[in-house]
Amino acid sequence: MQFLISGIQQVGVGVDNVMEAWDWYRKNLGFDIPVVNAPGTAEKMLKYTGNKPQERHAIIAINLQGGGGLEIWQYLTRTPQHASFEIQAGDLGIFATKIKTNKIHEVFHDFKEKQIKLLSNIEIDPKGNKHFFFEDPYGNVFQMVDEKSVFVETDALSGGVFGAIVGVTDIEKSIKFYNEVLGYDVVEYNETEVFKDFLGLKRGNKKFDRALLTHKDARKGAFSEMLGKSQIELIKVYDAEPKKIYEGRYWGDPGFIQICFDIRNMKALKDHCADKGHPFTVDSNPEIYETGGKIFDMGEASGHFAYIEDPDGTLIEFVETHKIPIIKKFGINLNLMKRNPEKTLPKWMLKTLGWNRVK
Repeated sequence: MQFLISGIQQVGVGVDNVMEAWDWYRKNLGFDIPVVNAPGTAEKMLKYTGNKPQERHAIIAINLQGGGGLEIWQYLTRTPQHASFEIQAGDLGIFATKIKTNKIHEVFHDFKEKQIKLLSNIEIDPKGNKHFFFEDPYGNVFQMVDEKSVFVETDALSGGVFGAIVGVTDIEKSIKFYNEVLGYDVVEYNETEVFKDFLGLKRGNKKFDRALLTHKDARKGAFSEMLGKSQIELIKVYDAEPKKIYEGRYWGDPGFIQICFDIRNMKALKDHCADKGHPFTVDSNPEIYETGGKIFDMGEASGHFAYIEDPDGTLIEFVETHKIPIIKKFGINLNLMKRNPEKTLPKWMLKTLGWNRVK
């Protein structure tokens, strides 16, 4: 069987206080369903955590309107280390996370009333898509993007994660990576100029290469309908020296940590990534390919995860979910390994995740 990439499962965000941050994302962005809420030990990420296991608390929260979730992540046994410099547009790594909404004017005015820090008015990108930028209380930049698709209507004004803006050093090289490895085979635009809709960003008045990538075909897999389509925007700054956002820091330190994709058939994907020159840098279960091994357990969910790096070292995570809680209060879990990997889960089943909603 060939591998499947079903969509962006989540974007990781490192914070100083996981419960406080989740409270903000829940109330303002609708990430109110915790799929995982578990302290534990990060023991498989030694390459990125100082070569020793680290205690952490992770909450993976989703928005039932569809799109990816947020993995909100806090170190417990070390003080999270912030970047020693001001992160600006064009720095290397995940500069901003995209959130989708089908109510862009309503959410803009709602944020204005709540005095959430707005970095722009509602602008249009080179393709004519409406969007605006804002900051969370921790200095992380988000882009709210006008997108009509909704998985389940809720009372939130916005949906889940729609993609990310990633700083790179070579646009064409990065386009090739995100196309060949991750299936982003459509270039919506690829332009170079000073962009009016970037002017509210730090260093946004510079000239940029800017490419928006999407995918032609709908993704397949258990969660593909809920995760929906997504986009990756690549930016390269001119007349400035971009810094690597996580230079000298650990995975999980404050900021956007990784883009995580929901996948099936890790072995085929591992071979594919190696063939394209981007071998796994972390594999939670290398024995599984020969002996079955032991799956990774986060308490309420379990599976197999791995990491690669894009051409500039931005972390890309793959998760093959084996078990996920559907109705926590009754201990009802779903074993995904016993299903047709291409088949989408019924909407009624995924809607039961809403029973775990935290107001």
